[in-house]
Amino acid sequence: MELMDKLQVLTEGAKYDVACTSSGVGRNAVKGKIGSAKACGICHSFTPDGRCISLLKILMTNSCAYDCAYCVNRRSNDGPRASLAPREIAELTLDFYRRNYIEGLFLSSGVVKNPDYTMELLIDTLAIIRYEYHFYGYIHVKAIPGADEELIRRLGHLADRMSINIEMPSEKSLINTAPEKSKESILKPMGFVKNTIRQSKEELAIFKNAAQFVPAGQSTQMIVGASPESDSNIIHLSEGLYQKYNLKRVFYSAYIPVSNNLPMVAPPMLREHRLYQADWLLRFYGFSAKEIFTQSNENLSLHMDPKCHWALRNLHHFPVEINRADYMTLLRVPGIGQRSAEKIVSARRVGSLNFDNLKKIGVVLKRARYFITCNGKMQERIPTPEFLEYRLTDSKYTQLNLFEDQPLALPAKEA
Repeated sequence: MELMDKLQVLTEGAKYDVACTSSGVGRNAVKGKIGSAKACGICHSFTPDGRCISLLKILMTNSCAYDCAYCVNRRSNDGPRASLAPREIAELTLDFYRRNYIEGLFLSSGVVKNPDYTMELLIDTLAIIRYEYHFYGYIHVKAIPGADEELIRRLGHLADRMSINIEMPSEKSLINTAPEKSKESILKPMGFVKNTIRQSKEELAIFKNAAQFVPAGQSTQMIVGASPESDSNIIHLSEGLYQKYNLKRVFYSAYIPVSNNLPMVAPPMLREHRLYQADWLLRFYGFSAKEIFTQSNENLSLHMDPKCHWALRNLHHFPVEINRADYMTLLRVPGIGQRSAEKIVSARRVGSLNFDNLKKIGVVLKRARYFITCNGKMQERIPTPEFLEYRLTDSKYTQLNLFEDQPLALPAKEA
């Protein structure tokens, strides 16, 4: 198989690993080395000079010793197979970088023989890139669950970010779909990475030139829709992972039907979107998982974002006086994001704010106006819960059923 044919097969197999995120690490160019890293973003981001920068996202091999039912690269799946040697991947990375196609690398692999052997191949690849080609850019690598801790340590000293994918939202689903994997084989290396990152930071505080271990932190991925867990199960698990393992990100990947043993209908892409919104509330808006869900409703609404849904269930917290509310209270108002809340807190030190000021600041008054007052006044009369629910529903996201004569749709809203 020609190199470009291999590349097509391996990049296609890598698309199911989610890595579209900011790098989380800033590193200026150094004389004698190639490349740099920007903390603000690598994948699908723009530099100050207007360039779109991205990652080379590739598998070392899509031949896998495991037979995970949810994975297109599983052992029993038919399809073209390809592999690249460590030096081939290193040369591709540098060649693409010099052509200005990429700014970094995301490297994963199917399991070759066993986890330890696969990790040694990944280490060889990154060692060539870092030490022979002196590449100083961003590298995100996926570690193999079940590998020896010393191999994880060596790989972590070569990469900027490491992911150990949990894949299934529960141990039962993991056992049913990935018999070669176990909960312990995933969570144990997560704990090791967390502790080694902490140890690395302590060493750097004492020795300036101490070797860094995964400076951009670790992440994981969960597949949504391949198993019966509710959104509540998934978000509660994510909350636990953030708290226990200090993860930078939990990625959610809508299941793509690849096996007769699993559902043959893909979940709505909007479900994945809502999970990311709920995840954002956990990480940046001070919400807990138990606030986002109720016992009677364990799945996120496809017609309304989680923050608006929470506000509708907790109208006793509103309206909020925009000129007196603290930062964390402002974050809970639909239509007010982090930047808007920061600008409000800063601007009201000069004088009181009105609705025109809020619009200029960037507050989405289309939503926020129902939940705030400016100097004790609302922009319009206090709405009923039914009216609020109608106004806050995202009708533009309604998925139409192509097999019905008259698809259900929400009524049109006012301009």
